[in-house]
Amino acid sequence: MVEHGGLDLMCLNKSYSHSSTTSSSSSEREKKIFTKLKVSLTEDYPQKNAEILSGQYGTNLLLIGVSLMLAIAHHGASVKEEHLLSFITTLMILQLTWMIWYIVSRDRQSNLQPEKDVHATTCWIRGGLTLLALLSLIMDAFRIGYFVGYRSCVSAVLGVYPIIHATHTIAQVHFLWFHIKDVIKTFETFERFGVIHAVFTNLLLWCNGVMSEAEHFLNNHKRRLSSLGYVNLTIVDMEPHCNCTTSACSMFSNSLYYLYPFNIEYHIFVSAMLFVMWKNIGRSIDLQYNRKRPATRTQGLVVGPILGLVALASTIGVLVVYIIHVEESMDTRESAIAMFYCYGIVMLVFMCSAGATGLLIYRADPMPMDTTKNPSRTLDTEILFGSSVGSWLMSWCSVVAVAASSSSPSYRWTNLMYSLLIVLEKYIQNLFIIESLYRQREDGERDDAEAAGPVPEIFSVTSSLAPPYNGIINRAYENPDKGCVTLENEQVENGQVYGTFSTRKHSAVPLHAGNNVAETPSKKRQILKNIAVFLFMCNISLWILPAFGCRPQYDNGLEQETFGFTIWTTVLNFAVPMNLFYRMHSVASLFEVFRRV
Repeated sequence: MVEHGGLDLMCLNKSYSHSSTTSSSSSEREKKIFTKLKVSLTEDYPQKNAEILSGQYGTNLLLIGVSLMLAIAHHGASVKEEHLLSFITTLMILQLTWMIWYIVSRDRQSNLQPEKDVHATTCWIRGGLTLLALLSLIMDAFRIGYFVGYRSCVSAVLGVYPIIHATHTIAQVHFLWFHIKDVIKTFETFERFGVIHAVFTNLLLWCNGVMSEAEHFLNNHKRRLSSLGYVNLTIVDMEPHCNCTTSACSMFSNSLYYLYPFNIEYHIFVSAMLFVMWKNIGRSIDLQYNRKRPATRTQGLVVGPILGLVALASTIGVLVVYIIHVEESMDTRESAIAMFYCYGIVMLVFMCSAGATGLLIYRADPMPMDTTKNPSRTLDTEILFGSSVGSWLMSWCSVVAVAASSSSPSYRWTNLMYSLLIVLEKYIQNLFIIESLYRQREDGERDDAEAAGPVPEIFSVTSSLAPPYNGIINRAYENPDKGCVTLENEQVENGQVYGTFSTRKHSAVPLHAGNNVAETPSKKRQILKNIAVFLFMCNISLWILPAFGCRPQYDNGLEQETFGFTIWTTVLNFAVPMNLFYRMHSVASLFEVFRRV
């Protein structure tokens, strides 16, 4: 009995141990599945899926805001401006929260040296954005003063919005100065949503500024038409229905529309910079191409700056004369419009000639194109082409209107010539900028390649132990030096290389590399630099005119006669902001061309 009972007990113990082992293995399997699911949802989520998810999120944010803007444009009673401003304010607060979280998390990881994309932006771009941000802060101050004057009859959102916008602007400029070059490698999926939220928040702020500025200009255009005898146009009263408690309300209201162009350009440029940061998330940076290129001496700049200053001075004169005379009688109005088209034809002929000369110089001395991956340069190319579409549409509508119109004012055929030259000028300028950005430098590229070769050998025992670099990366030799190479590049970028290390680095580069940097630029380079400076000044001139009210497409009457008031103003409300952005983006691209030549 005892033996039999012992056998039963042993069987029971075996069965219990087997069941406990089975349950523990199943629980371990469940833990592994949960861990794998957690990792797949956070760290190893497919990059393309994360980009699509975050992109769809940002696009829907933008569409919600645009829907509210369209409802406000109808001037109905259901959706008001404070509803849109509340939505945008919420988005700005969310972006502020994300930026604070990002900066704090980066500070906690101070022992890890983050990868940076040196091509993502430059100091002069960030400096220009800082200037635009300062003008936006002045605009916020005027908005606050405007709210104080009408606080008894307007929503409190109109006072909260400029305060949040000012805080958002200051924090965003700080973020752009110190973190825009970061290549994010941790919490990639979460950071993609944070960056794309910032991109589309700024795009929505840009759309809001464009809508407000376009509505103001359209109301002024309607007033001018009413003074000329058009009586069936409805002018929207944009002032609150109460008396202002201060004497400066009209000054604040009128000054806002002179500052709108700077605020609009600020937000669209920030969107482009943040989009490059979004594209850099999870990207592997090639150290060979992630280097600052040496700058050549700037000599022989005479013709380009002189012609550019003449163009800028004539632009200011045309702007003043046009704004004064377009408000007067019909004859004076026609002469002002004809003056603008004659000025534009001369300006565009010189710009086309300069761009074509640059392209001929490139064709005469062909160099291979730089095909390395560069999100910033790719975005420049796409923006140049995409933003050209607006003015091309406007120009071809003008060509159709001139051909179909029954009236024949004095500026009819100059309008046709001006419209065709706009198409040609953008076509040539885009080619010149893109080829300049994608061309390899004659001496600089070779110097960079030679300088990049010895870098992995700096901390080697002997140079003979390091494998030669012939386009194939030997991973066995890469990891030991990777941190040192990254630290070296970061120190070189910040000017923090001293002592023996700096001496050894410069000794690794052939001596003729420094001579190439210091030598006088060739005639070809001098011509290209003069062309870049001239086109730079001309694009600033062509941005100033429409930004500050010189828009003859509203006033000449030919397109309005052919397409009707509603359709033509819709085309202009789309095309003019795109054209303004194109000119300002061309200014940035041409300055980069000037630095690369």
